[in-house]
Amino acid sequence: MDVSPAYPFSWQAAALNVIMRGTFKPISDLLLRNDVGFAAASRIVALAGRVPFRLPVHVTVTPDEAGPCPGEWVRAGEELDEDKVLLYFHGGGYFACSPVTHRPITWRLAAATRRPVLAVDYRQGPVHRPAEALEDAIAAYQCLLENGYDPADVVFSGDSAGGHLTLATLLALRDREMPLPSAAVCLSPWADLTGAPRKVNRLLDPMIPAGRVDWLARRWTAGLDPHDPLLSPVLGDYTGLPPLMVVTGSTEVLRDEGRRVAERARTAGVPVTYEEWPRMPHVFPILADVVPEAREVYPHIARFLDAAQDLPPVLDGSKRRRAMPDLTASDLSVPDLLPSGLSVPDLSAPDLTPEDTAPALRERAVPPGRPGRPGRSGSAAA
Repeated sequence: MDVSPAYPFSWQAAALNVIMRGTFKPISDLLLRNDVGFAAASRIVALAGRVPFRLPVHVTVTPDEAGPCPGEWVRAGEELDEDKVLLYFHGGGYFACSPVTHRPITWRLAAATRRPVLAVDYRQGPVHRPAEALEDAIAAYQCLLENGYDPADVVFSGDSAGGHLTLATLLALRDREMPLPSAAVCLSPWADLTGAPRKVNRLLDPMIPAGRVDWLARRWTAGLDPHDPLLSPVLGDYTGLPPLMVVTGSTEVLRDEGRRVAERARTAGVPVTYEEWPRMPHVFPILADVVPEAREVYPHIARFLDAAQDLPPVLDGSKRRRAMPDLTASDLSVPDLLPSGLSVPDLSAPDLTPEDTAPALRERAVPPGRPGRPGRSGSAAA
């Protein structure tokens, strides 16, 4: 189904849009023009990532620095299902950010889905290229499987470039005939690196300059075929992939890429939930500490994953034939995630129209909270 949630537009969201339009957007437009500015932008974000985030007392973060692909485990609250895991790929254009910068997303995902989140610290530019990030993503998933996780208990998620990495990893795993996770959630995915000019929302997007996204796409595809689905997942064949949820903001420059992914996946028989949130910027769920509307997306994600569990697993790359169960607003209550004064969005909204809108493991001790699973670390980097 397609969803256009209804909610009162908060003053916090309006103010933050104005602030980003006057700071983040012009700075990005200035720096992402040559290799010197590119390296400077990467260093600035790295320094900003060292600022400590204040997390709720019920959130625990366990760094895992072993192996070739380090990351961190994020848990929120008690009574998490330690037999399940959400593998998260952070955004940042493949050159910035880290699991630390995206904790506002990962701890809320852990709370909403009642499972630990493993945020992968994959290799990034300027030194590394997206192909190496794809290798790290596949290695992280393989490690989970080798540590005893059932593919049906694994979920992928990512935002922006991490959404790109989520889609590319799914396509690569399918092509390698590896078992697939049970579902995937993409937040504002960057899915088209073909270099086609981005005209939609060029002026409306308060955060991302469209021309700099085009420049970055050309940089990452230099010497490669940008039409390769692993570089431009929007052109991929989604046959046999698990249920997919795509979340975008109506004013972001990458909105149509998420919509095209949803349409292409549906054409291949994949159950898809596409949500377009009015007046929300790029990767707005990361703003949940400040913007009330951003906190509402997490119950939607939890409800989608619950519905996806009712579907039969993908076998032999065949298309799923069963439709997603109906989602009703009354089913979308997740305790302590919705702010007071905000209602659950109406999921009975009409469909959106185009006009509106990739070695064996060494055994380690079981980490705390993982009883009954001996010989499995739960680490993608073990």
